[in-house]
Amino acid sequence: MILEFARLVLGLLVALFHQPLADFITEQDRTLVAAARSRGLFLPGVPSTRICHNLYFSVGIFVALYELLRIWTLMR
Repeated sequence: MILEFARLVLGLLVALFHQPLADFITEQDRTLVAAARSRGLFLPGVPSTRICHNLYFSVGIFVALYELLRIWTLMR
């Protein structure tokens, strides 16, 4: 039961801090893609910042809702 509450908190934290998290990871992705392209590897482009914000928010909410459902079924 402790693990379910930890996942719930993690999902809520990802949803709460989705913008700085997405900005940081997008910047790291851009750096990695630029380094790979400078060495001759072709990698697809990085998604836009807006898409990453929406993606991380959605993942955080999904994890939180899944864990709420799981906690509810364990309590029944």
